[in-house]
Amino acid sequence: MDLVTIDFETYYDRDFSLSKLTTEEYLRDHRFEVVGVGVKVNNEGTEWASGTHEQLKQYLHTFNWAESMVLAHNTLFDGAILSWGFDVHPRVYTDTLCIARALHGVEVGGSLGALSERYQIGTKGTEVSNAIGKRRADFSEEDLALYGDYCINDVELTYRLFNIFLKKGFPKQELMMIDMTLRMFTEPFLELDIGLLEQHLEDTRERKDQLLENAGVSKEDLMSNPKFATVLEGLGVKPPMKISLRTGKETFAFAKSDEGFKVLANHEDDRVQAAVAARLGTKGTLEETRTQRFIDIGKRGTLPVPVRYYAAHTGRWGGDDKINMQNLPSRGPNGKKLKRSILAPEGYTLIDCDSSQIEARVLAWLAEQDDLTQSFANNEDVYKVMASRIYVIPEDEVTKDQRFVGKTTILGAGYGMGAVRFQEQLKGFGFDMELDEARRVINIYREANWKINELWRTCQNMIRYMVNGDTLHIGKEGVLKVLGAERGILLPSGLTLRYDDLASEKGEINDFGERAIEYSYKTRRGRTRIYGGKVTENICQAIARCIIGEQMLQISKRCHVVLTVHDSVVVCVKDEDVPELRAFVEERMRWTPDWAAGLPINCESAIGKSYGDCE
Repeated sequence: MDLVTIDFETYYDRDFSLSKLTTEEYLRDHRFEVVGVGVKVNNEGTEWASGTHEQLKQYLHTFNWAESMVLAHNTLFDGAILSWGFDVHPRVYTDTLCIARALHGVEVGGSLGALSERYQIGTKGTEVSNAIGKRRADFSEEDLALYGDYCINDVELTYRLFNIFLKKGFPKQELMMIDMTLRMFTEPFLELDIGLLEQHLEDTRERKDQLLENAGVSKEDLMSNPKFATVLEGLGVKPPMKISLRTGKETFAFAKSDEGFKVLANHEDDRVQAAVAARLGTKGTLEETRTQRFIDIGKRGTLPVPVRYYAAHTGRWGGDDKINMQNLPSRGPNGKKLKRSILAPEGYTLIDCDSSQIEARVLAWLAEQDDLTQSFANNEDVYKVMASRIYVIPEDEVTKDQRFVGKTTILGAGYGMGAVRFQEQLKGFGFDMELDEARRVINIYREANWKINELWRTCQNMIRYMVNGDTLHIGKEGVLKVLGAERGILLPSGLTLRYDDLASEKGEINDFGERAIEYSYKTRRGRTRIYGGKVTENICQAIARCIIGEQMLQISKRCHVVLTVHDSVVVCVKDEDVPELRAFVEERMRWTPDWAAGLPINCESAIGKSYGDCE
């Protein structure tokens, strides 16, 4: 298979660029034009080609793409141009930006210029800044040649980077995952229901206006943080506060994810509830903007699914291109509206298969908490079992609310959550629990799952080993390895869970009059505290990602994978193949790699003509 490294240079100006538009919007705009392309086959010299669209298409179709791996630094962009603009569909896509995120971690800059400087392989040029506002016909012959040299340099830098990454032992199966992820965008298959989206947009705007009216306050009051704080104070409520990660100073906690703000959404005063709802409906215009974005995409064509490979610290996939498919709402007034607008093409059906409680299962297995692991293997209702212990009643007498408390305990307390945090979490879900009762519940969990407690201590030791530069296997045999020199933990995937610039310092004085050692590592948002329970959470999420990634690769051999969201895989299959392939997908989603022997994995699947109907 040939390696074909490419880089497209395209028209842009101050109002028409990737800094102003999404990738999909930019590439499908009538103003889009390819100025030229650099192409390098294997280790041969790089060619620069420029011409009309038809001339470039003819040139590009001289290559044997069916037996080629396409490499670019941002293949989401360059691969989409190949596919959408020139009807070129290579055998494999790969991408140095994706690889860099996996190798270096998501906290490190991944631009071609930064990576070239890091590895001292050359310098990225600046000629692109001279091309602003210039179409191909506007270039002089000399300027176009200089632009071609700039493009050739980028291709050569990308090629050198890729070879460095391969020599570092980048895992082959991760290359396959990159290809699968990029194809979700570069070769779009799903459709959008524009009529449903337009109705939803109208309903959303009407609902927002109604919320404002019900709240009895102006839009300006709701949009301004200080004015909204005054509104709350007028209703007898103290505005929730938090420490800003950006400035380190105290600020209002008015984001929908802030725990204090979540509590206000369930306040006993209806006026407070209405004000919070109106605030979210006014300032949180995500639903409106994303619905409009979906409408615009649907009018331009099929839906390219932008999923970012290795987006999270733990390696999980994330949202991209300003529509974030990872957090489309399933509940509330906007529940499933956007999901129901995402359709399989005529003659096809979507299968959505979700890995059941995979993090909790990984935690029990990794900690060798054998009784809990066996309960998962026996398909017992572990949430009900936990609730039975908490409330000291038979399992068949556990109520829905009691089971929910059991579920919250299993999913939350496994990472060392304390009583105060547990109480706040329950309150955010509308459950009031006294602090003493929260302490009792947490103690019950810890007594019942003492090996999970030991895992927290093991993970705390991992931090110390990393700081000391030690390298050793730790925990369950053959699963994890501390790489002290790299400040990371080697995962079964062959990639490293990184804690860059990990350091220790003495913290506050504890009950014994001593200053405990605290650890933190460097992120783009500043230094982040790390401790045993958090490392446990990171590891479990990373292992779950390793498993789901391998499962997804196996599924892709027979099914068209169109999306992955958290712990689920969505495929699109022909109607007549649904029974057979649904069984196949479920069977693969219950499969475990050899290194995870004894880990009981389970799943649930659903089918539908739309993504929303699959739930």
